[in-house]
Amino acid sequence: MQQEDEDLFTDDLLPLDDEQDPGDELYEHHRIQADKRQELLRLDKFLMNRLPNASRTKIQNAIRAEAVQVNERPVKSNYRVKPGDVITITLPEPPREGKVVPEPMELDIRYEDDSLLLVNKPAGLVVHPAYGNWQGTLVNGLAYHFQHLPTGRNGEIRPGLVHRIDKDTSGLLVIGKTEWAMTHLSQQFFHHTIERTYLALVWGVPKEEQGTITGHIGRSLKDRKVQAVYPDGSYGKHAVTHYKVLQSFRHVALVQCNLETGRTHQIRAHMKHIGHPLFSDVTYGGDKILYGQRTGAYKDFVEKVLAVIPRQALHAKSLGFVHPVTGETLHFEAELPADFEAALLKWAAYAEQGY
Repeated sequence: MQQEDEDLFTDDLLPLDDEQDPGDELYEHHRIQADKRQELLRLDKFLMNRLPNASRTKIQNAIRAEAVQVNERPVKSNYRVKPGDVITITLPEPPREGKVVPEPMELDIRYEDDSLLLVNKPAGLVVHPAYGNWQGTLVNGLAYHFQHLPTGRNGEIRPGLVHRIDKDTSGLLVIGKTEWAMTHLSQQFFHHTIERTYLALVWGVPKEEQGTITGHIGRSLKDRKVQAVYPDGSYGKHAVTHYKVLQSFRHVALVQCNLETGRTHQIRAHMKHIGHPLFSDVTYGGDKILYGQRTGAYKDFVEKVLAVIPRQALHAKSLGFVHPVTGETLHFEAELPADFEAALLKWAAYAEQGY
């Protein structure tokens, strides 16, 4: 399945609190309409005048990757902008103010070549620096290990990132090591062609073995630290999650989730919306008994399992995408981390023996 969507994601890029990673893809989106008096001018030169923070190389890479469209059609750099033309641009988000301090860090690298890097992020690691987390993030580690990542040559924030996952979610992230790779990968996320599979342990067992959850997601109007679902589309952004029950354990279930969009906390918010919050998800109410008896041996058992995985039971298991240089379709998988695996084993024993 796929990822992301729509206009400038400024709201999604705001930190939810001092520790959480906001999630999803990083894009800057522009819509420019040429003036009625516009003289014929090469597209790349036209954009150089309109996007002062973007280099000519970055603009030309974006045009090659079809991240720039004129009147809803991709064009070449030598296209001459005419009066009334509507130009839309989607680029990797520009660096923010602030410097990244390179830090030695052990990275679980699953693949690397001259263009990209694939890393398996452990739970508990914030992806990028933000208020309250200027050090000890994945980006700090990347800055130390790779000195020439795009948007990171002078230590700016988020070198090479085209997407992200929450601090307490484990799993795969792809990093662009060149401007071209970063732009190309960004377009794959933006146009929903990235395949991403998550595994989640949720409270309860969904009635349908597989299904689709559709509902706008936006910051909660009551609590800015969480995302809420607005099924009537009155607020937030369009979001679609496909799920499939892989295994049930009486009061919880292991669910596979594939994203058609990539909103902040999408799986966590959508699963709560249908009555199945992620197990041990403090933010969305999954850190207490929601199914089954709340007393006796069962209560003791649940508390022990919560202690085994003291974070939301969510893992970014697989990533599939087209290599930005070779055009080859690549697919990667990361095994469940030890805490998630241990929680599953305890629930499997419970389901088999009961209490």
